[in-house]
Amino acid sequence: MSVLVGLIVMLGMFVVPAGLGLVDGPRPHGLLLLRRAWPLLALPGAVALWLPRSPTTAALAAVYALATLALALCAPARLSVLLRPPPTGRGPGGLRALAPSEVAVLTALVTPSVAGLALVAERAGHELLGFDLDILALTVPHFHFAGFAAALVAGLVCRTSDGPATRFAALSVPLGTLLVLAGYFVDDWAELAGAVVLTAGMWAVALATWRDLRIGAPDRVTRGLLAVSAVVLVATMLLALSWALGEATGLPHPNLTWMAATHGLGNALGFALCSLLAWRRLRATAPSKETAPWPV
Repeated sequence: MSVLVGLIVMLGMFVVPAGLGLVDGPRPHGLLLLRRAWPLLALPGAVALWLPRSPTTAALAAVYALATLALALCAPARLSVLLRPPPTGRGPGGLRALAPSEVAVLTALVTPSVAGLALVAERAGHELLGFDLDILALTVPHFHFAGFAAALVAGLVCRTSDGPATRFAALSVPLGTLLVLAGYFVDDWAELAGAVVLTAGMWAVALATWRDLRIGAPDRVTRGLLAVSAVVLVATMLLALSWALGEATGLPHPNLTWMAATHGLGNALGFALCSLLAWRRLRATAPSKETAPWPV
């Protein structure tokens, strides 16, 4: 794993707990415990990034992978409560209660587990499902940022600025992420289709962030962070499209090293980090009223 990819992955590992604090609505006890313990659980995985591939390194990575799997298990717990009919008998129940923003949040809870499994395989030197080690190494940051961070921010944007564009974003970011993952197993054209859907959703997030959230932000720093995240997102997803198009058609396109240095670094610092910092500042000025854990 290259130094640059390792640094990006480390950032993704430690961005997760900051994002978990932004999950709206009632939260399962397991999610609250994971949020508190995450830095300790992520530390072995971060150490594994800098050690030679070996069974010991894979075991360290497995500690982090188990944390991501535990996070994924919070999704069905959350879903079961969302689908439960309201006690008053009024209001939507079942699948009708599953708002687009909730689809995005559930996706954010599940996608780090893909990164965790890829990390274990890559650190063990095992070509999981036939994917070479370079692809596995890049899968780890992809499902931290295009998976967790992008889906979470899409859900937050949809909940805060509800409308057709943000509902589209909250659904297309998870769908695009799923299609990109499916494209790994099908062919480059399927991956290109996923990249198109994911880019459309991310650009919708950028538009809503720039047009609605940035203008309504309470201070200059928060407005600046939101502006940077929106502008960077447009550029980084354009790079993602160019790479996917080149892979499918054979047209000239950036190589993986260049993509890590531009698309990957831009998404990590310019989009994910700036977005989560901005949302933490927004949450500090307007704290959520629905933060109690669910009863067990």
